[in-house]
Amino acid sequence: MTIKRIIAVAAAALAVSACTPNDIGLGDAAKANYAAQIVEPDPQYADAMVANGAQTAAAQDRYRKGTVKKPVGVKTTTGGSGSGSGGGGSN
Repeated sequence: MTIKRIIAVAAAALAVSACTPNDIGLGDAAKANYAAQIVEPDPQYADAMVANGAQTAAAQDRYRKGTVKKPVGVKTTTGGSGSGSGGGGSN
């Protein structure tokens, strides 16, 4: 190889390496966590949000009088809970 060809290949390699981004994706978990906590400034909903004025007024009236309806309990899980250590008694 001639010196001119070596210089041309080195220059081409340098030019191509300049096209790669400095951040290759490492540390994106922190960026993703940060982005997940930011409120969407212009949210888009599938359906229009509808309010019922009479229902809202009745709820405010109950709040002022101290007769707020008790919320209905919602189960989010099914099944039992507990810790099963499995034992390990003496033989």
